[in-house]
Amino acid sequence: MIPRTMSTQHPDNVFIPFFAREPTLGGEDEVTEAFYAFSVLGIEEQMWDFEGKEVDEFVIKKLFERYGYFFKERRLGKEFRLTPRVPNPSVEKTEAKLLLETLESIPRSADYAKIFYGEEIIPIFEVILPMTTSSEEIERVYELYRRYIAGKQYKRVHDVKIYEWIGEFFPREISVIPLFETKEAILNAHEILEEYMTGKDIEHQRVFLARSDPAMNYGLISAVLYDKYALFKLQELEEETGVEIYPIIGVGGAPFRGHFTPGNVKGVLEEYKSAQTFTVQSSFKYDNTPKDVIKAVEKIKSSKRGKAEAIGEEMFELLPKYERAYSAELRALAPFIREVAKYVPSRRRRKLHIGLFGYSREVNGMALPRAIKFTASLYSLGVPPELLGLSALSESELDQISEYYKGLYRDIEFALRYFNPGAAERFRFLKPIAGLQRELGVEPVGEYGAITTRILRGEFDEGLIVEAAGLRGFLG
Repeated sequence: MIPRTMSTQHPDNVFIPFFAREPTLGGEDEVTEAFYAFSVLGIEEQMWDFEGKEVDEFVIKKLFERYGYFFKERRLGKEFRLTPRVPNPSVEKTEAKLLLETLESIPRSADYAKIFYGEEIIPIFEVILPMTTSSEEIERVYELYRRYIAGKQYKRVHDVKIYEWIGEFFPREISVIPLFETKEAILNAHEILEEYMTGKDIEHQRVFLARSDPAMNYGLISAVLYDKYALFKLQELEEETGVEIYPIIGVGGAPFRGHFTPGNVKGVLEEYKSAQTFTVQSSFKYDNTPKDVIKAVEKIKSSKRGKAEAIGEEMFELLPKYERAYSAELRALAPFIREVAKYVPSRRRRKLHIGLFGYSREVNGMALPRAIKFTASLYSLGVPPELLGLSALSESELDQISEYYKGLYRDIEFALRYFNPGAAERFRFLKPIAGLQRELGVEPVGEYGAITTRILRGEFDEGLIVEAAGLRGFLG
């Protein structure tokens, strides 16, 4: 069974988990976190993020050594999965060779599992390739492993073949899960996947659609509609080819990043009906009670995939003006976002790397922090990012959009609760948002307004940012 839930290491949590040794998780804490996700929360899969993070490549060995009693009964690679997210050498040149190291660790992990279980159980057999833009990129990773990692065992070293000396390499092949993050890649996901699958004997294929970075690049509404379009086209591809396709949707806690919280599980399942796997990010796990998280995870796991719905062509006629307005408003706010972001606390240890979605990144020509700190900064200013670009759309156009983006008004109303009307005095283009807040009768959260007013006045302080995040229930 393909997992319905995937625990990730996205650092969007306000509160620190009880097992953490310090506020920024890393190293040993993340090994504990994987076990916690499996054993307590009941999440079926853990993403292990090698992209831009210092993670432990001996995680499989450590899980067996420390929690053998658990994994003896519940097999890693069968009942539970650990799936690495690897660097994409086409984009992340400074991290390119880490791809080789990560792939090399897969047969070693299989050796640990064979010793532990006394039989051949492969704990890692898939990797996630971020920032995928072509079928060639997927093919390269697939072939790199098949021919040069597992395949090298048949090469001769002096007087002996490698497998005779070092041992056999398992698995012989791995699956590659492309992660599509740009507008072009998301809208063409079905074509890229079809090219990759052609000529292969594949029973099923997983595919990952980003939600946070598209929202940051193109605005909330565009991000949702692009992903829903992709889900429908992937469903058509599945019907045409007979290959089962299992989409993963990368949803976070803020509505801007997916609105995936224990309290809104039903809404997200209905929004992305045909998605198979949903990402359970750090805020979901640590900014809610364990009881609520466990209950929500069970609800997701007991739910069934539905059918994706087609997106009307008229939607794509509305999006360009919305995206222009979003970009213009973002340009005006960019200096303030960059300043506030300096005070947003880090929740994971990360390496400084450069790439399309690296820390030195640009959105429409503007240097901005990554999605979580970006979202946290705007919420801290009393300007939730969900509201940017809305002024370009009429009431009837928003109604049209809501036919396809089912949770549109729920997400807007959530954001309006944390909108500070005082921001409209500072940024005149926000006047229509203040009007919308009054028109819909949304009452701002009282304490929240007082905190964001101080930040708007230039009182940048980590304590205030964390206090505001605690009120809304997520960092970014």
